[in-house]
Amino acid sequence: MLDRNFFDTLQRLRLRMWHKSSLNMSGNRKSMHKGMSAEFSDFREYMPGDDLRRMDWNVYARLDKLYIREYMEEKEAVVSVLIDTSASMDYGAESKAELARDLAAVVSYLALSNMDRLRLYDIKDLSRGLVVGGGRSAFPRVLHWLERLDFSGQADMLGAARKLRPRGPGVTVLISDFLQEGMLDETAADYEKLLQYLQYCRQRPVVLHTMASEELRVSLEGALNLIDAESRSQLRLTVDAKAIDCYERELERLTDRMKKGCAKGRGTYVLCDTGRDRNRLVFQDLKVIYDI
Repeated sequence: MLDRNFFDTLQRLRLRMWHKSSLNMSGNRKSMHKGMSAEFSDFREYMPGDDLRRMDWNVYARLDKLYIREYMEEKEAVVSVLIDTSASMDYGAESKAELARDLAAVVSYLALSNMDRLRLYDIKDLSRGLVVGGGRSAFPRVLHWLERLDFSGQADMLGAARKLRPRGPGVTVLISDFLQEGMLDETAADYEKLLQYLQYCRQRPVVLHTMASEELRVSLEGALNLIDAESRSQLRLTVDAKAIDCYERELERLTDRMKKGCAKGRGTYVLCDTGRDRNRLVFQDLKVIYDI
């Protein structure tokens, strides 16, 4: 996991939202409702019962009419994080599972630092989720929850997302290698269905596509028995230059499809390499998901 000094440098950042919050709890996000924050919103004509302290006397002096100054009310937003804990994530010299934990920790810290409501989900078992708020004091609970995640078996990202019932607009972060048949198969289009569902729920999707360095830059060669980490099915394959070239072209097609699909749903896609230096990954590659 990342150290304390690393998280201290995140305090100036926050996750980008494209919906205003509609929740009732106070926070740092601009709400659809009017309130008493320091940020001016608009004028409206005075009505009996309005607070006279919000009267704009300069406007009255110019127009001879009473107007009230309105301000944006600040509410908390909801940040949901769905983590793929299937067996395929437990792969790599620097495993995708550890990268997933680090990415989830970064997103969680940003949410809590900005007084957002955080919802963490293990997509294999949504009942074991963690819902926290109240600022950075809740962050140790997040780290404890992340450390206890078990990366094994199979998972269904689309099925898990459809079981969620987001309360109002927010951000949903998906952390996965997306190595599921329906996600990889363009004819099944599970990835597109997932993004469409999130858009329907007024969620801004943030797709953090975790891949091991060994998957991005293949160095294997010769006749190999490949074993699926989840189904345990086997494939006999001769890995040569032609096979590697074919693999790299298909991988590029996949990442391009995912990126375009995410952009179409007003979301953000980031390819996250397990071998990438964490500082460069978080402060350079992920800057597209922040409001700075």
